[in-house]
Amino acid sequence: MGFDKLSGLPEWEDDDFQEDDNEGEQWKPRPTSDACKAMYEQWKQVMIVLKGAIESNPEAASEDDELPEGFQEDYKDMIMGDAYQVAVKIKSSEAGLYMIRMENASIIRKSAQFISSAMLTMISENSIEESHGMVIREEIDKFRLLFRHWVSTFERDEYEDEWGLF
Repeated sequence: MGFDKLSGLPEWEDDDFQEDDNEGEQWKPRPTSDACKAMYEQWKQVMIVLKGAIESNPEAASEDDELPEGFQEDYKDMIMGDAYQVAVKIKSSEAGLYMIRMENASIIRKSAQFISSAMLTMISENSIEESHGMVIREEIDKFRLLFRHWVSTFERDEYEDEWGLF
């Protein structure tokens, strides 16, 4: 499994999700898997821009900074943690169970929304350039459209969610 040097994410491998039960059925359309792959590829673009913006602006502490020491660095780490979690949840959604997909979709949405709004905070705190933050938000908007399509392809299965959420 190769890693994309700019995004820091592994390449998408269709073979990772092949089940022995489905041998010989590669010709069938797979709308959920195809949508998931497109979404993952877009998230790689988000990661490239996000990593570039965050790494290009080291923590700039000023004399009149009201934030605790190390706050900006911790905030950047939290954003990157959520960004990597999105990628992991996208890939692990291909397990195929409706409940897992729905749970992962909820986590993906929460994390992507957090990153998008965090860009506004970072811009206001001069932690990143405004243009960089806005490009990241635009890439997340593109991702959101792919996400909406992906969720629309989910098919409910016979398994019940013990928590009653999905």
